[in-house]
Amino acid sequence: MRLEVHVHADIPILEGVSRRQIEQALAPWLEYLDADSLADVKSLEADEPGIKYDDKELILYMCWTGEIGRSFHPALEAALENLGPYCHEAVEVDMTLYHENGEQESKLLFVGPTAQAVHEAQRRCMIEDLAAILERQFEKDKVAEVTALVNELFDRDWKEKSAQPKKPERAFESYTRPSRKNLH
Repeated sequence: MRLEVHVHADIPILEGVSRRQIEQALAPWLEYLDADSLADVKSLEADEPGIKYDDKELILYMCWTGEIGRSFHPALEAALENLGPYCHEAVEVDMTLYHENGEQESKLLFVGPTAQAVHEAQRRCMIEDLAAILERQFEKDKVAEVTALVNELFDRDWKEKSAQPKKPERAFESYTRPSRKNLH
């Protein structure tokens, strides 16, 4: 069964990282797509750039839609994990799966230079999402109470992870979340 997927992100890259290093990091995804380079990656949607690295702005732009099979997820996750050390900061990568029955599923992936940077990006995204939902109903002071609690939970979570015998090392994480439309 083949599905359609959309992958979207603007990933800040460290100064001095070459296009070749980016392509080597993304090799599992490029191999899955049977592409030799970023220039070979074309989106099904004509108005989407695919995967482009702007070496002047130091940003890797991902806005790509394609048909995928079962082995896509491991290829994308391996590529993002390889890309982590080249990231200037941790950011989210929004992946939306479009099922044949019309349903869609959104998965939020995080990529960054360190596990702690990814953890902080997850915190930032969670607080932004919660605040946006809560602000529809509650005053700012009530929203601040909830975001303070979420900050506490993230602090405790990091302390627990850090106290474990094997320290968190992965600079990549993924989570499924309710769908959110990606407006271009």
